Amino acid sequence: MYKKEQYLYANGKHLKAVIRNYNKDDFMELISIQKESFPPPFPSDLWWNENQLSNHTSLFPEGALCVEIDGILAGSVTGLIVNFDLEHPDHSWEEITDNGYIKNHDRDGDTLYIVDICVRPSYRKLDLGKLLMQSMYETVVHLKLSRLLGGGRMPGFYKHAQDLTPEEYIEKVVSGELRDPVISFLLRCGRTPLVLVPDYLVDDESCNYALLMEWRNPFLKST
Repeated sequence: MYKKEQYLYANGKHLKAVIRNYNKDDFMELISIQKESFPPPFPSDLWWNENQLSNHTSLFPEGALCVEIDGILAGSVTGLIVNFDLEHPDHSWEEITDNGYIKNHDRDGDTLYIVDICVRPSYRKLDLGKLLMQSMYETVVHLKLSRLLGGGRMPGFYKHAQDLTPEEYIEKVVSGELRDPVISFLLRCGRTPLVLVPDYLVDDESCNYALLMEWRNPFLKST
């Protein structure tokens, strides 16, 4: 199981952060964090429910992590293991995550796929998303997997969709000419863009697109 402690510096003082596996006692707070992190127009039926969270902790507890700040639950990240064919990358979030229930989790797979990451808005200045992502990289190394993979929403795209194609938008975000709240964050976390995936998620802000992005295990040969 996973537990890591470190201190963060903010507003002139140090704050203790604890990253650990989440459990049943955390479920209600995790659902509350989802509601805060993904307000409308994000579809409310995509917020976690107790059955999904129960599957996360029973099927792949190593991929169910949360972060506490001075004892307060502030965010979480969830993953599952899959065998992913990069030659055929098109997929939807529902397909790859079993609609968030992860019953398709495959312990013999080679890829840790990120189902979700979220942090309370009031804690986002602490870079907790980056801390959670780093913890998942450590899980990839610990389990000797080939990569971490996930589809990144593009919530800034709708503002430019009349003038730019999805490919042009991502090119400008990667170059730094534009900033996207999710894609720019994932780039800072060390994720590498692979390919755009259409019809990934019902998401008006992203026009249903996502950018597939990976982090390769540096201790294994590339596949």
